[in-house]
Amino acid sequence: MKTIKWMLMAVAIAGLALVLGGLLLPSTTQVQRSIVIERPATEVFAILDSFQRQREWSPWSQDDPQAVYSFGGPGSGVGAKMIWTGNAAIGSGSQEIVESVPYRTIATRLEFDGSLAALRFDLEPEAAGTRVTWSMSSAHGYNPMHRWFGALLLEPMVGPDLERGLANLKRLMEASPPD
Repeated sequence: MKTIKWMLMAVAIAGLALVLGGLLLPSTTQVQRSIVIERPATEVFAILDSFQRQREWSPWSQDDPQAVYSFGGPGSGVGAKMIWTGNAAIGSGSQEIVESVPYRTIATRLEFDGSLAALRFDLEPEAAGTRVTWSMSSAHGYNPMHRWFGALLLEPMVGPDLERGLANLKRLMEASPPD
C-alpha cells in the first residue's frame, strides 16, 4: 500500500511539473525561413498574393497530389481564400489572405484540422533580387500541452517544410523568363 501511495504521489508531482513547466513556456511560437529569389519583388508578390499557383510550389501540395482545392473571394489580395481536403499528410483546412501590402507583405490566416495559425511572407529587395521570408506563428493560449508542443515540436516539424516550399518557389520563379 505504501508503494502505491508513493507512486501516485510521484505521478502527481510529475504531472504538476509538466503543467507548471508548460505555463512557463512562451504562449506563441514562430518558425521562420528566408531565401533570395532572383526576381523583382513585383513578380514574387504576384505569385504569393494569390492562391491560384500555390500548388506549383507549396511543400504540402506535393504531399497529396490528389487533394481537392476550391477558391473563394477575389482572385488575389485581401479576402482571397483557398479551401482544401486531402489525405492524412495534409489534412483539410482553409487559408485566407488577411493583409496584402503591394511588393512588401502578404499575411494569411490558416485553419488546419481545427488549429489556427498565421502565415506571413515578407519581401525585401536585395541586389540579386528579392529576399522572401516565410513565417508561421501559432498561439497556444494557456494550454500547457500546446505550449510544450510549440516549444519542442513546431520548429522541427514546420521548418523543413518552409525551406522546401521556398526552394520550390525559387525554382519555379527562376526557371520562367522574367516579366
